[in-house]
Amino acid sequence: MEKQRINYVDPKTMEDDAMRAEMERCKVRGTPRPESQAIRAHVPAAFWSFANTWQTVFHEGIAEHTIKELCRVYVSHSVKCESCGNQRTIQSKNKGLVESDYKDLLNFENSLRYSEKQKAALRYTQAIVWDLECDDALWEQLYQYFSEPEIVEIGYFVSITMGQQRWLKTLNIDHHKVLIGTGASMVQGAETPSKWQDFKNSEDYWAKKA
Repeated sequence: MEKQRINYVDPKTMEDDAMRAEMERCKVRGTPRPESQAIRAHVPAAFWSFANTWQTVFHEGIAEHTIKELCRVYVSHSVKCESCGNQRTIQSKNKGLVESDYKDLLNFENSLRYSEKQKAALRYTQAIVWDLECDDALWEQLYQYFSEPEIVEIGYFVSITMGQQRWLKTLNIDHHKVLIGTGASMVQGAETPSKWQDFKNSEDYWAKKA
């Protein structure tokens, strides 16, 4: 187990009732799960900046949630952020995404799982993550499937989540460490502490270290 770099703030010590309520929301709904918010809680402004952005831009917003969810996990698999890459939103499941939809994300161009609209958003995500050229062809595809406000929302969301994931990766935080007792938004097969350890130790674990 890698050494954790910043301590979690214990929700019981939070004096702000609204912060404790938000931590309970994380426990019940996940995405984010309590651990990352227990890190941000060291700075309440950071805590609320992320919570409010995540709610209004990711869980709500104007672009399709399932498309933003695929973009989010594409970022996770690209930067190997285990904290974020092993979460699945309840909303995306309710709207039809299944686990197999997450498996081919880094090979989305050659996959038959994704629509042309999803691929356009993933190409934009790929360009942001890997600093690729956004040529006229890509912008034509984006405008074919998305309005300008939707493109802004997707681009902003990908940028926010990429920065957060690269940061969280440096902290070595883990799941099932804060407000233990819920599998909310955990990837299938990792809903409890013991299942989570088995999941990470499996031969086909997506972020297995060399």
